Amino acid sequence: MAHPSQLGLQDAASPIMEELLHFHDHALMIVILISTLILYTLVAMVSTKLTNKFILDSQEIEIIWTVLPAAILILIALPSLRILYLMDEINDPHLTVKAMGHQWYWSYEYTDYNDLEFDSYMLPTQDLAPGQFRLLEADHRMVIPAESPIRALISAEDVLHSWAVPALGVKMDAVPGRLNQTAFITSRPGVFYGQCSEICGANHSFMPIVVEAVPLKHFENWSSLMLEDT
Repeated sequence: MAHPSQLGLQDAASPIMEELLHFHDHALMIVILISTLILYTLVAMVSTKLTNKFILDSQEIEIIWTVLPAAILILIALPSLRILYLMDEINDPHLTVKAMGHQWYWSYEYTDYNDLEFDSYMLPTQDLAPGQFRLLEADHRMVIPAESPIRALISAEDVLHSWAVPALGVKMDAVPGRLNQTAFITSRPGVFYGQCSEICGANHSFMPIVVEAVPLKHFENWSSLMLEDT
């Protein structure tokens, strides 16, 4: 998760987020090189008193500053399109979880099981255990098997919400009357935090998302206990 004064993005916990981090570094490097070139050009033009008459009217340099930006845009666009298509790929998910946004909590339904569903509310500050995070911890976590393809179906019951977990590279709008879907794979076991990312009312900032990825054996034990409780 994010740390105080952190400048970069969160550590990747899924292959898609790793791709996004690489694309971020790739695009940022291009921006730094362009900014450096422009800064050097500005300083050179302001500080020198010499004038080159060939630069004042030159077909060659006009061709260069037209073709070069186009090539740079292609270098940015192609990796971006590749990641967009990867994010839309949903191949043989091992588990499907339906997340419904409400004012102001989430409810989860494991559609591969009968009667496995629960509501997830933010834990009040006075109920937090040592080591738990204020405004980010929920009373029921969305538990999934690690290193398995997961399909998430996202919708809402009342107003617009957005189901977002930055470490997994997942952000999908929850729209009333519409069922959106996304997919992700957790690279390792762990607990990953997110929040509703669409302003949805007075308590918008109090509906956290907690995804807990566990080994498959532990997930089967957890699902059996949840089914017994229901």
